[in-house]
Amino acid sequence: MRGFSHVDTWVFDLDNTLYPASCRLFDQIDVKMGEFVSKLLNVEYAEAKLRQKQMFYKYGTTLRGLMTEHGIEPDAFLDYVHDIDHTPIPPNRLLDEALHALPGRKLIFTNGTVAHAERVLKRIGITHHFGDIFDIVHSDFIPKPELGPYQKFVKQTGIRPETSAMFEDIARNLEAPHALGMTTVLVVSPQNDDAEHLNKATGGTAQDHIHHITDDLAGFLQGIVGDRAL
Repeated sequence: MRGFSHVDTWVFDLDNTLYPASCRLFDQIDVKMGEFVSKLLNVEYAEAKLRQKQMFYKYGTTLRGLMTEHGIEPDAFLDYVHDIDHTPIPPNRLLDEALHALPGRKLIFTNGTVAHAERVLKRIGITHHFGDIFDIVHSDFIPKPELGPYQKFVKQTGIRPETSAMFEDIARNLEAPHALGMTTVLVVSPQNDDAEHLNKATGGTAQDHIHHITDDLAGFLQGIVGDRAL
């Protein structure tokens, strides 16, 4: 199992990674996506949800599916689906302390937007730890798990993949970082239905492209700090 003694850059996904899926924040986004698709395609909500999920699993994000199949402009969609209540996300003092003790550069790489990420980080109380947020706009609206966004992320941020670690809640989103040479960590949660589906679709969580699995991000980072101190 690969360790972390060589890592000097820490890359984190946002939703259901830096905060627990039990916050059900994505439930709000999920409803908003269904509403958007329903209005766009002029179909009932149940049919819209079915089509939305099909696009999510086929293209990696609903937005990419809507752009590819229906030619929508992304801004209206992103503004609509991220207009949600962020208060279910609680402050996380233990995560703040773990990030503070963890030496090296810390970055966000998300399929969401910078504005959404900033609101999430503020709620958790960890904004000050992160120097850059690489979002779906930076990746030209091409989502993870496509390799291209990761390559652009590496080029734009100047990180060295071989000394970087990537934390994600969806197993297939770690395939590209692993291929680039990054240490990979899957953050799991029983409430994360989409991640569970994708993990099963790729054969479960015990896969070669996943070096570590944790259901407690703060505790996991604290363990890394302790190991490095020894």
